[in-house]
Parts: sequence; structure tokens; C-alpha cells
Amino acid sequence: MTKQSILNDESFLKQIQESANMIIKSLKNGGRVYFCGNGGSAADAQHLAAELSGRFYFNRQPLNAEALHCNTSYLTAVANDFGYDLIYSRLLEGTAKKNDVVVGISTSGNSKNIVNAFQTAKEFEMGIIAMTGEDGGDMKNYADILLNVPSKDTPRIQESHILIGHIICELIETQMFK
Repeated sequence: MTKQSILNDESFLKQIQESANMIIKSLKNGGRVYFCGNGGSAADAQHLAAELSGRFYFNRQPLNAEALHCNTSYLTAVANDFGYDLIYSRLLEGTAKKNDVVVGISTSGNSKNIVNAFQTAKEFEMGIIAMTGEDGGDMKNYADILLNVPSKDTPRIQESHILIGHIICELIETQMFK
């Protein structure tokens, strides 16, 4: 039901296209797309970054995409020295630039480390895409585009996030590599 309601919602589909457009614009101008999440959402973040940096439907040039949690030495050092809430924002401070894009994935929309990353992204004038559950949580206050799945059921939200992410990857790939 949740996924079907998304696919039947023209406004939501427009938001998905706008997300792809924002990422395409960044990539075409030498930018990078960063993905971040926690737990299952971190797995989705890594999965989507791999779809763009590797390949999705066909062989093509790799795209500049990465998941922010993949360097475990960095992650554990910063979590230990500065706190878990700063793991993503601190990495963005060291690597991000204007017009890059960050995609934060959180079923609640309240993950403090992602909210902090969004605050840093605003300072760097990055594009910000939030993939959340029904009410958008705190992340909605920073997002340029809010993809809030119309559900409060965590498994349905996570299933919808990967569906949305795959649609975005397909749009990016087909529009950049016709």
C-alpha cells in the first residue's frame, strides 16, 4: 500500500524527479553526492552510492557518489573524540563544497547526526535531500527536497526508501547517459 501510494502521487513523483535533477546538475558541474543514514538507512545509503559510483542498469562512466559512513577508522575516531552526532557533519566540513548534494536517509527524520550534516550542508550551500517517514522529523526543516514516505511503519518506510532511491538512480543514469 505505501509504495503504491507513492507511485500514484504525482506531487511525490515530481519531488523524485527534482531530486534526480538536483543531483544531475551537481554531477555535471563537478560535484559529488553524499549519502548518509544509520542502521538500515546506512545500508541504503551505501547501496545507492554504489549504484551511482559503480553502475546501475548499464556500463558507463562512474559518478562521484559516496556513503559517509564507509571509513570505519574515521567513523570510530570521530565518534570517540567528538561524539556520534558529529560523524557526518565533520566529514562534510573537510570534503564538501558548494553545490554538492547530501541525501540523508532516516525513517524518523530525527537522526541528530544527519540533522547536523544538513546544518553543515546549508553552510556550504549544498543541495539537501531528506528521505524520511511521514512527518519528516527535524530533517524537514533543512531539506531543499523532502521525500517523506506516507507511513509510520519502519519496514514500509525503508522498503519505500530503496524504491525511491532506485528510481532516482535510474533517472540520473538515463538522463546523463542517453
